[in-house]
Amino acid sequence: MTTIHNLGFPRIGAQRELKFALESYWKGESSRDALQQLGAELRARHWADQQGLDLVPVGDFSFYDQVLDTSFTLGHLPERVQGFHGDALDNYFRVARGRSAKGGEEHSGCCGGVAAGEMTKWFDTNYHYIVPEFTAATQFKLDASRLLAQLAEAKAQGVQSKPVLIGPVTYLAIGKAKDDSNKLALLERILPVYAELLEQLAAQGVEWVQMDEPILVTELDADWQHAFNLAYHQLKSAKIKILVATYFGQLLDNKHLAANLPVAGLHVDAVNGSRDDVQQLIGLLPGHKVLSVGVISGRNIWKSDLVAVLDWIEPLADRLGERLWIAPSCSLLHVPVDLNSEQKLDAEVKSWLAFALQKLEELRVLGKALTQGRDAVRNELAANAAALAARRASPRVHNPAVRAAVAQITAKLGQRQQPYSVRAAKQAALLKLPAFPTTTIGSFPQTAEIRQARSAFKAGRLDAAGYQAAMRAEIARSVREQEALGLDVLVHGEAERNDMVEYFGEQLDGYVFSQFGWVQSYGSRCVKPPILFGDISRQNHGTKAMTVEWTTYAQSLTDKPMKGMLTGPVTILNWSFVRDDQPRSLSCYQLALAMRQEVLDLEKAGVQVIQIDEAALREGLPLRKSQWKTYLDWAVEAFRITANGVQDATQIHTHMCYSEFNDIIASIADMDADVITIETSRSDMELLAAFEHFQYPNEIGPGVYDIHSPNIPSEAHIVNLMRKAAERIPAQRLWVNPDCGLKTRQWPEVVAALTHMVAAAKTLRQSV
Repeated sequence: MTTIHNLGFPRIGAQRELKFALESYWKGESSRDALQQLGAELRARHWADQQGLDLVPVGDFSFYDQVLDTSFTLGHLPERVQGFHGDALDNYFRVARGRSAKGGEEHSGCCGGVAAGEMTKWFDTNYHYIVPEFTAATQFKLDASRLLAQLAEAKAQGVQSKPVLIGPVTYLAIGKAKDDSNKLALLERILPVYAELLEQLAAQGVEWVQMDEPILVTELDADWQHAFNLAYHQLKSAKIKILVATYFGQLLDNKHLAANLPVAGLHVDAVNGSRDDVQQLIGLLPGHKVLSVGVISGRNIWKSDLVAVLDWIEPLADRLGERLWIAPSCSLLHVPVDLNSEQKLDAEVKSWLAFALQKLEELRVLGKALTQGRDAVRNELAANAAALAARRASPRVHNPAVRAAVAQITAKLGQRQQPYSVRAAKQAALLKLPAFPTTTIGSFPQTAEIRQARSAFKAGRLDAAGYQAAMRAEIARSVREQEALGLDVLVHGEAERNDMVEYFGEQLDGYVFSQFGWVQSYGSRCVKPPILFGDISRQNHGTKAMTVEWTTYAQSLTDKPMKGMLTGPVTILNWSFVRDDQPRSLSCYQLALAMRQEVLDLEKAGVQVIQIDEAALREGLPLRKSQWKTYLDWAVEAFRITANGVQDATQIHTHMCYSEFNDIIASIADMDADVITIETSRSDMELLAAFEHFQYPNEIGPGVYDIHSPNIPSEAHIVNLMRKAAERIPAQRLWVNPDCGLKTRQWPEVVAALTHMVAAAKTLRQSV
């Protein structure tokens, strides 16, 4: 019989229960016991949802991040939090977000918080993890209490448990050395802790443990390949079966390495990877080893073609027998929980979709077909085939006019009229900005009043005129606050926007939207990706502007430059659930043409500064550098098509956040934005190291205010960060700005932080 199992389940809850519980706890409005109880209830519910699987993941639930959980399991805490009072949960949240709960910090005397851990993207997803920090002195000490407690809960519920761990090599690979030490030198220190953990799990009767090693789908040099062999040869004596799980891509040149690790099983991703990989692995695997194949997408929300999957895996089952396991391609963390929650979603498109619970049902159907034959699931297969056929035949999916416009794209569309040096002089003469000009990234706090007005408008309790008046009042407030602070380039605050991608998707043909399609981005931050199902264009045959009215209203309230705020085509693409029936590049070009129209409409309306955010540019990179060029060529071209139809005097900004971009700096420069703003505060300006050897030609705003933490930076701290930046970039090309938008913060902390930021800019100007 084929074993069916899951690699991980969404932890936020179908109604985002975890998000609201965390935020209530952090504010001091609810107790630690209430938070812990909610966590237990979610775990129990999610294990029940996975009934019928042969093995269910345990340990995939987290109060913030699974990598941070691993750090605490390994006793690996940053030194800056080790001296604080309070228990492990206090320190856990201090590393995650700079401070724990309000009441807990007051009790411990830690009112100012500490530096939060650096945050970056989990491989090529929109999930953010807390980066482990290493030095030559780093030591590890096992604390298995969290995992053992969850295992005991699962046992009491009768769950066939498979504990999930991040493997030792991936853990070291995704961390950052804070000195000149070699991370791999820590392998001999970390492996005994893993061995001890496996012994404790075996003592609890655990048969299988899942060891996530996604780093195996990246290019590994000889030292890292050796690290895998060393690690798993040292762990093979554990009295427990290890399933090494890879995902997000192909093994390629790591197939022999992965196949011959001394473990009981190997999981590979056949959705984002390659079926050829799987066929070759069968010939490489020793005869006793399990091969787990990820046959259901763990990252997108389209129904699987179950007949096509069976056509492929039935021969594998005949060949491998009980050695074949099937699962989703990766953890279901990256998809929403339950499609059945959706009562307002477009019915036609809904029939084409599968969220986490529906994906597990697809898996059960496949398992039953493999065990009992296709006749046992005849009705399910017929319904699946009918839905897929309806999607292919739907006239809503294809728009000949959009496809004709893409076919007419030429290189000229992506070229500015003059080089940056000429444009910069014209922009300086028009804008008349001081040295170290100050600005923000776009959004201001989404207050309770904003959310209430939006909710009332959607529910029909507030008419369009009332909603517009409410949003204009919030925009006016944002403008007043910015003028009082003394910022140089203002923004309208984005009060009318629910999300930087969803807002635009709602005004583009080819998109639909869920009510409860939330996925975790980091901690309590959840996003609801729009669903890109068809060809993209602005509404009303491309004539309906999306942002001009709000931006021009804001500009009418001030004499200072007002930035028009847009999300770029690559970010809209990467932060959507994207159609899987055509290349991603084609969808991106469609988005670029639609957003180009919006840029030109803003310029025509008199907007002199336009920011086109590409926060997710790096996120879309293939995991292997050998495949980067193809992606970067079309991604950069799509941005240039969007941005470069404007006149020389119009200043184009872009923004990127929480991504290691040093290794793609040449492509970022090729975007040719006049100003780029980036995250640098959590990394203490380390992300600017690329500029030591690369002469970035245009202007840059290295973020100095970590908006993902409630901590307020001091003026001296900001001045220090900017002086570090000036060591690498000429001061006359530097801007001063936060890391990211301010929608998740509260007005009092925003005003305090920006007051310090403006004061820091004035101090810096004295030395120019």
